[in-house]
Amino acid sequence: MTNCSSKPEAPKGSFAYDLNFLKEYQKVITLEEGKSQLIVLPELQGRVMTSTAKGLEGNSYGWLNYDLIASGKFEEHFSPFGGEERFWMGPEGGQYSIFFKKGSEFTFDNWYTPKEIDKETYEIINQSSKEVLFQKKMSFLNYQDFKFDIEVNRKISIFNEKQIQEDLGLEMPANIHFVGYQSNNEIVNVGEQAWSKDTGLLSIWILGMYMPTKNTTVILPYKDSLALNTSYFGTIPPGKLDITDKHVMFKGDGKARFKLGIPPQNVLPYVGSYDADKQTLTIINYTFNTEATYVSSEWRIQENPYSGDVVNSYNDGPLENGDQLGPFYELESSSNAEALKPGESIKHTHKTYHFEGSFESLNEISKQLLNKDLNDLK
Repeated sequence: MTNCSSKPEAPKGSFAYDLNFLKEYQKVITLEEGKSQLIVLPELQGRVMTSTAKGLEGNSYGWLNYDLIASGKFEEHFSPFGGEERFWMGPEGGQYSIFFKKGSEFTFDNWYTPKEIDKETYEIINQSSKEVLFQKKMSFLNYQDFKFDIEVNRKISIFNEKQIQEDLGLEMPANIHFVGYQSNNEIVNVGEQAWSKDTGLLSIWILGMYMPTKNTTVILPYKDSLALNTSYFGTIPPGKLDITDKHVMFKGDGKARFKLGIPPQNVLPYVGSYDADKQTLTIINYTFNTEATYVSSEWRIQENPYSGDVVNSYNDGPLENGDQLGPFYELESSSNAEALKPGESIKHTHKTYHFEGSFESLNEISKQLLNKDLNDLK
């Protein structure tokens, strides 16, 4: 006999489903501002796993690797648990890499994500219903066998409507649902040695993993003559990119593996994506300095290791052997790199906004922040 008083299980894809699922396997922190909610996981480096603009019944925006989370295991090279905003550091490849041991070839078999940004718990320093501060001390070697001793401070804060409107210069339409939050990230040199370009520098790297669909378009605005970096994972398949004089766009469908980057001289304050199926516009904002040094993460010995990108976007797809991490797509930003003396630090802020509502309202936001009329998308 069915118990009619029991609540029906939340549908997959909803925030309630992901919240209930994660509570089974992780220590869960929720930040709330009305119907806007975030799930943050201290045991997975203080990452924002997912968010919603419409409460428990609303869409869940982050990509989750349910099978890996449920297994309770970590993978050898990288544990793709998912999450729409996670803390990493660069450079990934090159002669100052922190993912490859000294002298090793730049192949997947030799690529290992430092455990401190993949497997370890971050300590909760302060916590409220609106924000949470994490801290983590760590030490590791780069490709030059230079030792970094650092302290990471990472604070996640959820925004209210007034903060979003003031931050973006928006007059929020009445029929729009929204969630917005930021991470303030800092790495401090707590070692005894100063860092230098000759022995390698570090950058803060924030990555967001999102659900792919055939009707999701990634939109990357740029300025001036574009020096687009498309060499991360080989040649991008023909027809995948739509490049205009103001934007680089592609379908965030998770069906072909490629990555691209925009260097500091071309970067603008916002990138984003539009999911036509769920009528959701995602906006990413980040701190940057067009005159600063950015590390390069290409998997090779580099002529210019400090000519890296501020913004990256990745579309997941099958590997050569047919295996696949996702599928998902990513929106990423990086801090500059500096030769820090002991006690000095680098900071980087990464802000995420999701808007859900009528096409007309979303298009007004897109035109204002991304300089893109959604009517023109293919």
